[in-house]
Amino acid sequence: MGSRLKRIIQTQNQLNWFVATSRGIRLKTAINIAVGLTIVTLDFAFIWTTKMIVDSATGQSTTPLTLGCILLALIAIANITLGFARRWIAALLGVKSQNMMQRRIFSRLMHSVWQGREKRHSGDVMNRLISDANEITTTITDTFPSFMCTLVRIVIAFSYLHYFDSRLAYTIILASPLFLALSKLYIKKMRAITLEIRTTDSSIQSILQESIQHRMLIKTLEYTQATIDKLKTSQQKLQEQIRHRTIFSSTSAMILSTGFSAGYIITFIWGAYCLSRGTISYGTLLAFTALVGQIQGPIRDLTNYIPTLVSTLAAAARMQELEDTPIEDESSPIHLDKGYGIRLNDISYRYHDSERDILRHFSHDFAPGSTTAIIGETGAGKTTLIRLILALLQPTSGNIEFYNPTNGERHPATPSMRCNLIYVPQGNTLLSGTIHDNLLLGNPQATPEEIQHAIHTACADFINELPQGLDTPCGEGGTGLSEGQAQRIAIARALLRQGNIMLLDEATSALDPTTEQTVIYNIAHQAKIHGKTVLYITHRPAVLEYCEATVTLHKQRKGEQ
Repeated sequence: MGSRLKRIIQTQNQLNWFVATSRGIRLKTAINIAVGLTIVTLDFAFIWTTKMIVDSATGQSTTPLTLGCILLALIAIANITLGFARRWIAALLGVKSQNMMQRRIFSRLMHSVWQGREKRHSGDVMNRLISDANEITTTITDTFPSFMCTLVRIVIAFSYLHYFDSRLAYTIILASPLFLALSKLYIKKMRAITLEIRTTDSSIQSILQESIQHRMLIKTLEYTQATIDKLKTSQQKLQEQIRHRTIFSSTSAMILSTGFSAGYIITFIWGAYCLSRGTISYGTLLAFTALVGQIQGPIRDLTNYIPTLVSTLAAAARMQELEDTPIEDESSPIHLDKGYGIRLNDISYRYHDSERDILRHFSHDFAPGSTTAIIGETGAGKTTLIRLILALLQPTSGNIEFYNPTNGERHPATPSMRCNLIYVPQGNTLLSGTIHDNLLLGNPQATPEEIQHAIHTACADFINELPQGLDTPCGEGGTGLSEGQAQRIAIARALLRQGNIMLLDEATSALDPTTEQTVIYNIAHQAKIHGKTVLYITHRPAVLEYCEATVTLHKQRKGEQ
């Protein structure tokens, strides 16, 4: 009972999410439904007109045959026109809805709290943002309007058939409880199969994305064939899951089609019997068979909607998981003047999936205007310390504050303080685009003079010697540039920011000794002139020479206090 209630609540939450997601396109969706209902009305008008023409041709009606033919032609033209309009509306709705959903979820992810160690692979997130978003928007803009029209079609067809022969109409309706019972079992089974397929599909996209991104590493490790085999295994698993789903759905459809065929045969025999007794006309017999099709066809469509509905609910659950990511504090930026230091008070931190503390009861005062080197073995928490200062992570215990000893002001480390921080992360952090695009990430309003000054300080003057200069394109991850060139561009990008606190995480690791010496001197010189507080994470002796103090972090062992 508990699991059933949980499923009901989950389904209700997903439906509520659908309602919220449709905000902004409800009017156009309603128009699409209205057009669909008009088409349904025209379909039944077509049946009625066909009956009228047949009865007129056989002398069982006094309606002029010409009038019936004209009406039939007008109905056909209107039906074709509205069908085109409906497809056009659905296509426009689909693009708008998908864009809105992707933008909303993407915005949520970009503004969410950084997890340190992300729980989901980027390939899985991409699969949700593309495949799941597409499926959900198709349901909202196309499947749902079609579903509503199908229900109305069944109701009108039953009413129409009831008008001609109530016994036949009720016979068809009495089969509905059996259909509903089978549908319930069908939905339960399809939901489980669909979730398995979704998970495997995300796994395949993760393998593809990660392998392409790290193709050079895979080749140098001679892991190419193993990677291809890994993809093949996942694809075979997906193929087997889809085969299983196809067999199940095809068998269900075959059973249902057998029932529909039997119903059509019974209806035709019944109509022929009534015609032989003279209780109905030829036109009515024709309407009989058409109306049974208008009932059985939509019911068959309802069975097709079931796997779509199940798949869409699974997609909605996956998208909801992304949307449930907690949002980071988005208070207005607080810009600080010069003269601020950083004080860490009894800081401890542990990643959510770690068995040990990364930092434990760490305290230190980085005085205003000071230059400090942070050293320590791998895993000692150097980069974690920087992330805590950036408020990307929150301490498990203790607190971090920016303070000014002159005026006594103190501010806790929050996202609103990042505007004061100049950060150069380790590794290649360039994005695809031009060098100019990458530099402007540091300061979109930077002037040409400021850009050239930052380039010179970072020893990135080579940019001006390139054939396209600042307009030189960078591939993904800085492809087309050496590691040293990419690192100098990243330093120049950071220097364009206006903050007074610099955080450099192995910022010169890819530079040759001579260039490194010059870059460090330039940064130190500029920091001294402008009174900036500088923190270096480094193992390089050249950096230590320019630091006033050194902080050594020690790797915390499991169980140590």
